[in-house]
Amino acid sequence: MKLLLVEDEEKMVALLKQGLEEEGHEVRVCNSGRTTPSQDELEHFDVILLDWSLPGLDGVSVLRQWREAGLQTPVLMLTARGTTGEKVIGLRAGADDYLVKPFDFDELLARLEALRRRGEQQGGPVRMGSVLLDPRRRVLRRGLQEESLTAREFSLISSLARQQGTPQVRARLMAQAWGPDFEGSPNVLEVYVGYLRTKLERLGARDVSIRAVRGVGYNLLVEQGPREP
Repeated sequence: MKLLLVEDEEKMVALLKQGLEEEGHEVRVCNSGRTTPSQDELEHFDVILLDWSLPGLDGVSVLRQWREAGLQTPVLMLTARGTTGEKVIGLRAGADDYLVKPFDFDELLARLEALRRRGEQQGGPVRMGSVLLDPRRRVLRRGLQEESLTAREFSLISSLARQQGTPQVRARLMAQAWGPDFEGSPNVLEVYVGYLRTKLERLGARDVSIRAVRGVGYNLLVEQGPREP
């Protein structure tokens, strides 16, 4: 894997870089959020490891800027902040996973592999009425309009889209998008469904809706009508 490590603790950088390279990964290091590669370069990394506590510009602010600019690369946030509220802040900022220091190196490797597998299992394009879900570019497309998706948003809408018309259980959706061991607030699912609804609205996709199914979870529905290219 090609990894970007954004971390300013010298000892942590040395240990992680050595360990990851010994596992066969290519690692590039940045010591602050203001010196990271350009947006185009960032897209070429398989996973970005981003520390929350960076000098000058904290990791959450850096991540928000990346996501607002359309960055789709999976981001694993490293932090000493372990409360549920702080985890939710990181996830809402666009993190795809969250690891609290101190952590076991084997767990870090497992999480990195999980993020990579998530991308490899994307499958082919999925049509949802007038909207096309493009896994290769991780975007929603309607006509000439596009909306970029974070890795988390992609996992969630992919699960819904491939079973459209069939209600999906909350636990399954959470496991698909956050992994089976997620310990954060279950309300984060509603937050991400809201993000997806907003992006569908911006595309003008009136024929596509994500509806809550009481006591079950969510269902992606497509109204029959003419499709757009």
